Amino acid sequence: MAARVTRSSAARLAASQPPSVAAGEQVQLSSPPATSGPSQNKKKTAVKTETNTQPFRDLPSTPNSSRRRNQQPAVKNDDGINKLPHNLDRIPNLPVAGQENGVGRPTKRARKTSKTEKGVELKTEDAIHVVTKATATSESPQKKAKNNTYGLTPGQSPYPNWPHPTVEECQEVTRLLSSVHGEVKPPETIPMPSLNVSGCGEVPSVLDALIRTRLSAATSGTNSSRAFAGLVAKFGILQEGVGKGSVDWNKVRLADTRDIFEAIKIGGLADVKSKDIKKILQMVWEENQARRSALVASSKAPSIAKPPKGKNTEIVKAEENVLSLDHLHLLSNDDAFNALTKYPGIGPKTASCVLLFCLQRPSFAVDTHVFRLCKWLGWVPAPGDPAGVAPGAKGKFAGPNRNSTYAHCEVRIPDELKYPLHQLFITHGKTCPRCRAITGKTSMGWEDGCVIDHLLQRTGGRKGSAPKPRGAKPRTIKGKKRSKGEETEN
Repeated sequence: MAARVTRSSAARLAASQPPSVAAGEQVQLSSPPATSGPSQNKKKTAVKTETNTQPFRDLPSTPNSSRRRNQQPAVKNDDGINKLPHNLDRIPNLPVAGQENGVGRPTKRARKTSKTEKGVELKTEDAIHVVTKATATSESPQKKAKNNTYGLTPGQSPYPNWPHPTVEECQEVTRLLSSVHGEVKPPETIPMPSLNVSGCGEVPSVLDALIRTRLSAATSGTNSSRAFAGLVAKFGILQEGVGKGSVDWNKVRLADTRDIFEAIKIGGLADVKSKDIKKILQMVWEENQARRSALVASSKAPSIAKPPKGKNTEIVKAEENVLSLDHLHLLSNDDAFNALTKYPGIGPKTASCVLLFCLQRPSFAVDTHVFRLCKWLGWVPAPGDPAGVAPGAKGKFAGPNRNSTYAHCEVRIPDELKYPLHQLFITHGKTCPRCRAITGKTSMGWEDGCVIDHLLQRTGGRKGSAPKPRGAKPRTIKGKKRSKGEETEN
């Protein structure tokens, strides 16, 4: 009688027999037996266990398998040979199944990589430009270049329709003020620098003149001189060279901004001025090094103006880190003005002072006293005057400012009168009982009169203007009341 063969006995018999392998057929130990029916759930468990220890690439291709479709993300392991350790992404440029060009579906990381690759391509195409720019950014990070035009055009007046001052008016005012304050002439030679007085640029070194004038801005001469003395005490002085007797500016450049602040804080506005001085000195050092490289590279250097004593003087200064702006002597007035106003904190007034006192060029610097007298003399249009409106512009003229006054008078005043008028206006504006900023009819000396009183039309409540309406609130500055029209020392 034949033995009854059951499904379970057949399975046991098959398990006891050695597997038959066809010649050349690859053995896949992870392949599940092709069975179906009630034991499917158990086999699923077995497959999962084997999958955890063996990559999916060892499984036979089963296009219709829902298991493979549900576990699709595991395909990432298919490029295991490309993957770097410690989750450091994968080795690039190796193709992976199911992906295009080895990149796959776009992700945020892929887009970032694309930007990096684009930057690399840019460096390849223009390596010198990119490397130079990156080096400059890392060594001396700077903000966007300063716009130093101030709305002015060299050689052009912002008020072309305003006919004042005429040459005759300039000569008359010079004559009258000279009769009281004495005749003023520009010096033939520039005096050696003083360690006690900051001044407004009356020193041989252009850089020295620039820093001294920056310290004198928006403060009194006494305070600026104290600030300069603080720099001398903190950083010492140069013992030789053009800047002999003045501050060692390279030592200031290398110092911390806080140290500069402490040295000049007695002069006021030290927070702003210390930062400006630090930036100016760094810019000057970089320019000196660039000029040195250009001079060394070419004996002719057609695009670089040589110093009067030859290129060797400038090269040696740069090599010894002696900061200098003396090459500005070789530039025209307009070019020197533009070169000075590119530095932080340096406006038309400071640049004009350096031109006038250090470079000995005709320039009409406008400070608070000069501005006040120019308005009272009618040398610039008053607020509301149509002559103050630029051609093609609309609206009512708000009035002149210092920069526009400088640009207008720079064109209208004869060159030979710019130095004496500037000095006479400052002296008169400080000493005249009627022309000082804060004086009135009740001030001491008002009855003494003013030598140019008949030419002036003063403004302000104390200067004889129409009184303010009763109940009007006075303007206040720094907690102190003052009448409208009065000015503060800037």
